[in-house]
Amino acid sequence: MPTRVRGWRWRRNPLRRRADVIEAWTVLVVAVLLLVVAPLVGVAAGLRAHDRAQSAAVAERAERHRVPAVVVGNTPERLPVVQGAREHRYRAQVRWAEPGGGTRTAPARVPAGTRPGDRVTVWFDGQGRSVAPPPGDVAVWQHTVTVGVCAAGGTALAVLLGHAMVRRIALRHRLAEWEREWARTGPRWNQPRA
Repeated sequence: MPTRVRGWRWRRNPLRRRADVIEAWTVLVVAVLLLVVAPLVGVAAGLRAHDRAQSAAVAERAERHRVPAVVVGNTPERLPVVQGAREHRYRAQVRWAEPGGGTRTAPARVPAGTRPGDRVTVWFDGQGRSVAPPPGDVAVWQHTVTVGVCAAGGTALAVLLGHAMVRRIALRHRLAEWEREWARTGPRWNQPRA
C-alpha cells in the first residue's frame, strides 16, 4: 500500500526539483487567493452593485407613481401556462380618478387572470406611460448577491485556471530536469558490468 508523504516539496531531498518548490509555493498562493481574495472581491463587487441598484431603485421610485385603477378592457382569453412563481403581466384598458377630479383611461400592464371590473394597482412614469413597478428591496438584494457570487466565482475560476497553467509549466520543467539528470546518470546504469 503506497504511503503519501505530506510536505515533501518543502523538505530537502534528492528527488526534489526546482519545479517542485515552485509548485508548492503556487499551491500556497492559490489557497490564499481562493480563501481570502476571492470572497473579498465578491463582497466588494456586491457592495458596489448594491449601491448602484439602490440608487437606481430610488430614482425609479421618484419618477414613477402608483395609481389604483379599475380594469375596463378585456385581458387575453387564452393565457399561456405560468411556469414558476413569476407573475406575468398583460396590457388591458384601465380607468382611474385623477387628483383634479376627472377620470382617465389608458392601456396599462395588469396581472394575469385579471377580469374587467377588478381593482388593480398600475404604475406610470412622468410621461403617463405604463411601466413596471420599481424594484423593491428584495430585488436589490437579489441583484447584490448575484453580482457578488458571480464576481467571487469568476475570481476563483481565474485563480484555478492560472494554477492549472502553472502546474502544467512546472510539470514540463520537472520532466526536462529529470531528463537532464537521466542523461548524466543513465550511461552509468546502462554499462555492462564485468
